Amino acid sequence: MAGKTFPVSWWELHRDAKALAWRLIDKMAEIGPLKGVVGIARGGLVPATVVARELDLRLVDTLCIASYKDRQQGEIEVLKTIPGDGTGWLIVDDLVDTGATARKVRELLPKAHFATVYAKPEGKPTVDTFVTEVSQDTWILFPWDSEMQEVPPLARGR
Repeated sequence: MAGKTFPVSWWELHRDAKALAWRLIDKMAEIGPLKGVVGIARGGLVPATVVARELDLRLVDTLCIASYKDRQQGEIEVLKTIPGDGTGWLIVDDLVDTGATARKVRELLPKAHFATVYAKPEGKPTVDTFVTEVSQDTWILFPWDSEMQEVPPLARGR
């Protein structure tokens, strides 16, 4: 895959998810009362837990969607959803990339507030709140997809 790799550690993800919670607190008057958090499985589960804690929300559910295989986005398959139109729910995901998954989520839960930790330019318009924007050609390497190992200096790869 061409482009850049942006590794994110557990600590950085926690920090960024907490920053997302701060941003959401600032928007609570606009968002309205929340009954709970919906984490997009699998990537959104960790940030959803952090956000739920910081917003002091105890009701946490999941929306399970499969769309990626071997760094390629394919057809979107909804494995599990929640009932209703999303009223009172905060949806949390790790990343919005092209916006394909977000558009499907919006179709399922149009009245929910959708927040992601990271956003790429193509997907950014599909979410309500995010913390950090990365370029479209950046692959974010999340801590659950990696392990510590020795790597050569960047200059050796050119």
